Amino acid sequence: MSKHVAVLMGGWSSERQVSLWSGAACAKALEGEGFRVTPIDVGRDLADVLAKTRPDVCFNALHGRFGEDGTVQGLLEIMGIPYTHSGVLASSLAMHKERAKTVMAAAGVSVPRGKVVTREEAAAGHVLTPPYVLKPVDGGSSVGVLIVNEDHAHPPQELTRGDWAHGDLLLAENFVAGKELTCAVLNGEALDVIEIVPGEGWYDFDAKYAKGGSQHVLPAKISSFVYQEVRKLAVAAHHALGCRGVSRADFRFDDREGGTGELVCLEVNTQPGMTETSLVPELAAYAGMGFGELVRWLVEDASLDR
Repeated sequence: MSKHVAVLMGGWSSERQVSLWSGAACAKALEGEGFRVTPIDVGRDLADVLAKTRPDVCFNALHGRFGEDGTVQGLLEIMGIPYTHSGVLASSLAMHKERAKTVMAAAGVSVPRGKVVTREEAAAGHVLTPPYVLKPVDGGSSVGVLIVNEDHAHPPQELTRGDWAHGDLLLAENFVAGKELTCAVLNGEALDVIEIVPGEGWYDFDAKYAKGGSQHVLPAKISSFVYQEVRKLAVAAHHALGCRGVSRADFRFDDREGGTGELVCLEVNTQPGMTETSLVPELAAYAGMGFGELVRWLVEDASLDR
């Protein structure tokens, strides 16, 4: 009898729509692989829904708070339902960008210089010398990220809006110019490296998820030394944070003429997107692993105490 897989998607974070896209793609692929699949649009009654559904495995396609920060992982541990991706500690740690940076830096992974500030502090005056980046300390998918360029006389006024929904703690980091690179780690081994070239501006939400929003150069056109360094650092970050299954590490590389040559890891995603424009499926396909094979592997890798 085939395994019964509950695909957890949706939820109520700012990344709900991305999660619905990921979940729908994964559910369809898992059905194609012969699994019995129940898609679940996650609400706060998830424990009751799972008790009635009684799946063998949960495929975690949630993004953002609750689904990616160790919370739902803890619930699944309590209920004794094996699940995909990283466990409680790694998920919680990777989701908090500042604490993740501390752990990665201790493992020899270069990270951008920065500090945690309150939204009030960031709105009152420049917290770093421009250019710099402000991002929610525990967000994802570039939601709520603001880039402050040299020509900004004042901090972003979005921070003072009453409808700001991205928390009161922000990570301020020096902006590292140059290439945007990403590398996935699957089963503890690095895949290849993609250079992401946004259609215009920077790699924001639309560039990530809209068709044609960005160009993916695979393999990235960088020196073989930097290429292997990105792969090495992605694995180091994955292991330092205690990730399982699949993760994706994002980097900036200042390769400009007269630039610093700096290579830094921005963050590690423990629940990478699994949409038709997502990076991990593209990297897996480049390594010879189709989308169906990828999601099947994740289900077969699922466990407790991750």
